[in-house]
Amino acid sequence: MKREREIFKVTLVGSMANVLLTVFKFVAGIVGHSAAMTADAVHSLSDLLTDAVVLFFVHISGKPEDRSHDYGHGKFETLATTLIGLALATVGVGIGWHGGAALWQWMHGAHLEAPGWLALWAAVVSVVLKEAVYQYTVRRGHKLQSPAVEANAWHHRSDALSSLGTLVGIGGAILLGDRWTVLDPIASIVVAFFILHVAYKLTAQGLAELLEASLSDDVEQEILAVVESFPDIHDPHHLRTRRIGNHIAIELHIRMDGDLPLCTAHARTCEVEQALKHRFGEHTHITLHVEPYKKAQQV
Repeated sequence: MKREREIFKVTLVGSMANVLLTVFKFVAGIVGHSAAMTADAVHSLSDLLTDAVVLFFVHISGKPEDRSHDYGHGKFETLATTLIGLALATVGVGIGWHGGAALWQWMHGAHLEAPGWLALWAAVVSVVLKEAVYQYTVRRGHKLQSPAVEANAWHHRSDALSSLGTLVGIGGAILLGDRWTVLDPIASIVVAFFILHVAYKLTAQGLAELLEASLSDDVEQEILAVVESFPDIHDPHHLRTRRIGNHIAIELHIRMDGDLPLCTAHARTCEVEQALKHRFGEHTHITLHVEPYKKAQQV
């Protein structure tokens, strides 16, 4: 519950910033006649939606295991990460399409109105505020070990990058004269590529976990190293790993002296489990299958 409250607090801070920026950007984009700023406002609006996704799914993922979810509800947090990635991709495509349409019109002789100073100042405020929210959110996400919070932090960072590109485009369009008003839609297209790159990373990560991808080779080697640190544990094999939200699951076969009493073998297995939980977290799901070492050697 404490972790859930902390995630709620972090997300609420970002939501408050998003509400203020969304309103400010829409006003600045409309009054300042800036396509890039209006697109940036849509991006901030998508941040509000993903904040809601995080709050909803993290609340579910915090529930303990029950009869219908033997491994808990951690995958709901992974689902939230995937949905955030898809939301970012949608925003990126929309911003790119809007900027491309304006650029196409300019190439065919259409006059693009120069954005106003209000749009420029809105971009400056957005860059500073969203970068600050990103730094706060990503640090809390690391501490809370929450993939969804970290994904949402990157959504804040993508908004900061979006506003930075918007700042360059609007500034150039204002300061360089009417011939350079095309910088406004060009900036929105560049920003769209940044957003799509982040969206791809988040979606790929979420889908990999939902499709039961194994942990990285480095993590699996670390798991084996922990097990092999016990001198009476032999030949760890058939290692299987996966991620369940912010926890991991480990399945492994190990061999011990076949002449050991059952109680001794069980006690040693518990020690191995505790060592793995000490390294990878108390909520790590561990399944160890013990085989007799001497019998295996004789086969």
